[in-house]
Amino acid sequence: MALPEQFIQEVKMNNPIDSVMSGYANLIRRGRNAVCLCPFHSEKTPSCTVYLENNSFYCFGCGTGGDVVTFIMKIENLDYIEALKFLADRAGMTFPNEENDVRAGIPKARILEMNRAAARYFHDILKNSADGEKGRRYFAERQLLPKTITKYGLGYAPDDWHSLANFMHSQGYKDDELVTANLCDKGRNGGVYDRFRDRVMFPIIDLRGNVIAFGGRIIDGSGPKYLNSSDTPAFKKSMNLFSMNFAKRSDERRLILAEGYMDVISINQAGFENVVASLGTSLTQEQARLMSRYADEVIIAYDSDGAGQNATHKAINLLSAVGLKTRIIKMEGAKDPDEYIKKFGAPRFRQLLDKSAGAMEFEIAKCRSGLDISTEAGKVEYLKRCVKLFSEVASPIEREIYISRIADETKVHKEMLMQQVNGAIKKQINAEQKQQWADIRTFRDTMRSNPEAYKHPKEYKAETGVLAFIAAYPEDAEYVISKLSPEHFVTSFNKKVYEAIIEKTKKSAFYDILSLQSEFTADEMGKITEIAVNGKNVNIDRTTVDDLINILTEHKDDQPGADKLSDDDFRDYFKKLQSRK
Repeated sequence: MALPEQFIQEVKMNNPIDSVMSGYANLIRRGRNAVCLCPFHSEKTPSCTVYLENNSFYCFGCGTGGDVVTFIMKIENLDYIEALKFLADRAGMTFPNEENDVRAGIPKARILEMNRAAARYFHDILKNSADGEKGRRYFAERQLLPKTITKYGLGYAPDDWHSLANFMHSQGYKDDELVTANLCDKGRNGGVYDRFRDRVMFPIIDLRGNVIAFGGRIIDGSGPKYLNSSDTPAFKKSMNLFSMNFAKRSDERRLILAEGYMDVISINQAGFENVVASLGTSLTQEQARLMSRYADEVIIAYDSDGAGQNATHKAINLLSAVGLKTRIIKMEGAKDPDEYIKKFGAPRFRQLLDKSAGAMEFEIAKCRSGLDISTEAGKVEYLKRCVKLFSEVASPIEREIYISRIADETKVHKEMLMQQVNGAIKKQINAEQKQQWADIRTFRDTMRSNPEAYKHPKEYKAETGVLAFIAAYPEDAEYVISKLSPEHFVTSFNKKVYEAIIEKTKKSAFYDILSLQSEFTADEMGKITEIAVNGKNVNIDRTTVDDLINILTEHKDDQPGADKLSDDDFRDYFKKLQSRK
């Protein structure tokens, strides 16, 4: 049974993995993840990690892993469709059947075509129709110039339940297609009605110039202030940024990260092409990686309220993880960049950007937040937080500067504070070295159990590196596919995974490596999840993946395998392979 991709994603979103797994195991929160005793094998210490950010799990003890669907398949001994039915029922969702839901066959290209037609319709209503007067008045009040409205393709959705639906029907599009594209919703009588009504419309455009989704802001009346397209076969909000299609053209190697559509457009209109925003959600890993391709530095220009400050802290961590230098602007006299530019002008905003403080200043202030450091207890807690923060600073020079500053501020000996920081760093190094030796043993054991991998260790490592890259950067799957054929894979399982990814990219935007349960068993999904987990912990960029692709395309059968290497040679060989990451 072919199920609509959108329905599958809704099932997963309505069943957070921590909520599901907590019914079978005692989850303990550790940072951004959770751990538990693995429910699939006997153990005394937790080796099963639950990754909350992407709804997946992996046991480092027995190798079981996958997403929430795989977990239910394994724990309840169900097949793929049965597991989806189980989770749909748990979430109170109606399970589709082939008679009443035919959305699964609607291709991505068709949805892009519909989005383009809808964008033109909304734009034409705004510019030329009497129905668009409300939208024109709103944008005039926000001081947007006509050329800016045209540049962004802004529009207006009339206050009508069937205006867009009727237009799209006249263009030959059917109800099920409009629902799949998230342009319309299903009514109780079986018909459809417009999703966006009485809203100014912001088309979301990808790097190739395709209209992939919409954001709509209500002008007055009831309903959420912003209504955004849900994920569709052509759009995944966590992997795109608003206005990145313009920002990528900027000559500057820095980006301004704003909070919403109007902030971005106002900043862009003021002469700053290099501005982007996430899409109705907080920043994601995928969005941070996307920014790292076009910038070396990101200036965060979020609102100055509490929610904006919390979002800033999360963004700093995500941006730092992908190697981006981060700075934060501090706005006084305005709540957001749009208001600041209107009150003080573009030159003052540029000064604000150029004088923005580094991320470390923001983090130190956060360490101090809520503490009275004039008291002993407050000072001790402040120093503990700073030690943890400074132990994660890579540069010894920067680290010493910050340590000296805090030592002076708190009137403690610099040497004592340095000793505490060095101790924390040593613990991290020991943990990393222990993990590396575990990786070496795991890699060799894996290859010994896989004759193909044992015979071709370099190619096997290149294959898993390519798959790990796609797992970490699903938006780059098409780049890899354009350069590497499945025939170049030398191990049959990795080849099967790669072929499944290729088929997935043809049908949908949802081609992350953990969405392959329909083609693989639960045990096989454990192997795939291991690749995905490794992909989270390595630094593979396009240059490195090109090297891995070259290893596979230049493969020759007469090369020596791991079975011809001594233990010491094997260890050295493994380290060389690791250095390619």
